[in-house]
Amino acid sequence: MPRLLTYNVHRCVGVDRKLDVARIVGVIAEHEPDIVCLQELDVGRARTGYVDQARSIADGLAMTFHFHAAMRVEAEQYGDAILTLRPERLVKSGPLPSIRGVPGLEPRGALWSVIDFDGVELNVFNTHLGLVPREQRLQAAALVGPDWLGHSDCVGPTLLTGDFNATSLTRPYQTLARRLADCQRSLGLKPSVKTFPSSFPAIRIDHCFTSPELMVTGVRAPFSPLARMASDHLPLIIDFEFRTP
Repeated sequence: MPRLLTYNVHRCVGVDRKLDVARIVGVIAEHEPDIVCLQELDVGRARTGYVDQARSIADGLAMTFHFHAAMRVEAEQYGDAILTLRPERLVKSGPLPSIRGVPGLEPRGALWSVIDFDGVELNVFNTHLGLVPREQRLQAAALVGPDWLGHSDCVGPTLLTGDFNATSLTRPYQTLARRLADCQRSLGLKPSVKTFPSSFPAIRIDHCFTSPELMVTGVRAPFSPLARMASDHLPLIIDFEFRTP
């Protein structure tokens, strides 16, 4: 059964303020996912020892990967990645809309990969939305628009995941949930799997949305001592199947 893990890794700095890429690899490897979507990765940044965190995690998991730098400062990069054990191809990576003139807002982006499951192609989108509601609304609208989910090449099984910095009560979430099904709601249960903060998860801002061609069979957030320590978010794990045509 296919498994996806989405994880805001907080640049591999844990709640104990220690930088440790190996801990992140350990958290992920324990659950043997087919696809990994990561947010808040540092690549070549002084603050995290100039390590290419996307490559280091992918190498530790023996996966291929694609990284998108939402932010670049000279040679330093910060962004998101899609990793997988399966045959894959990157369709697109790029920026999402931002609000000009507001200090302190980080650039945001998304990636779109197609991953092959024994001849069935799965569209996987990974993103990390901003912190300001107005900005989030623009970014959610862009994701459902013609450049991403509404693109003519986005057909068949589709999955959108990431850190949306938005609960289910917000307009950005609702924009996305009108297009794809929240995987927790599609199980027919009241959504209860929360991932932030990792030490005492009380907020549901990491989401996964799926198209009708997918059947979600399980959703969980590991709460092991390692997972609680390695990042300020817990990973979110989604098990799913492809519906028979």
